[in-house]
Amino acid sequence: MEKINNFLDYTFIFSNKIQLNVKALLFVIVALILASLGLRLIRKLVSRKLPQEDKIKFVSIFSYLRWLIYLIILLITFNTAGINLTAILAASTAILIGIGLALQTFFQDIISGIFILVDQSVHVGDIIELDGKVGRVDEIKLRTTRAVTFDNKVLVIPNHLYLTNSLYNWTQNGSETRENVQVGVAYGSDTELVKSILLDVALSHPKVYHHPAPMVLFTNFGDSALEFKLIFTLKDSFVAAVPKSEIRFEIDKKFRENNIQIPFPQRDVHIISK
Repeated sequence: MEKINNFLDYTFIFSNKIQLNVKALLFVIVALILASLGLRLIRKLVSRKLPQEDKIKFVSIFSYLRWLIYLIILLITFNTAGINLTAILAASTAILIGIGLALQTFFQDIISGIFILVDQSVHVGDIIELDGKVGRVDEIKLRTTRAVTFDNKVLVIPNHLYLTNSLYNWTQNGSETRENVQVGVAYGSDTELVKSILLDVALSHPKVYHHPAPMVLFTNFGDSALEFKLIFTLKDSFVAAVPKSEIRFEIDKKFRENNIQIPFPQRDVHIISK
């Protein structure tokens, strides 16, 4: 028994003001184990009746709050065990300042992640555009958002970028989006025939919706061409590049069949001789 007491009273001396005995260390370990069990039980009780989407959000937030709770419990336990916290904090001030500066962006990501999960501005499956990059959201975490691009590349987006950049959510109002293909034809072309061909090409494509109906805008008298815009609705804008390409191929084919030319930029040069 005496050996056990001696072992428990054995003290690790780090400095004159910072000392830690085995008894206090064991007390801290037991407190953290009990806290871990208690937090695990709370998480199960709270998330048990939540919908699956809300459960994922709660678990993500809880996983980070858990470390904050551990830190608070650790400080309280140290104080209860008689450890001089003031000395420890004073000795580690420079280190804590350095860590705080290094983790500044990390905490910005976490705060942004909480905002995203709470206000539901972005959901899994949404198509988003950020800094010119487009991807379908695959996973939302507190620090990063994972999105997959059309060519199957993974975008790992730090969440703080949502607060500092403009985010375009292509599917916020639904999966249907308005797309367009622009084309120019030579001056002198039959504009009504051009309009008819463009509408027929759009309506004949299997992925283009008939309601709302496609439309053609005569947008401008350009320097080298009469400019038109074909506007149509697609169900999945994430793969819009494929049907838009197919529509361009078909437009080129129909224009050739009807002798409608797509001109290239031209300039008239006049030479004045003296």
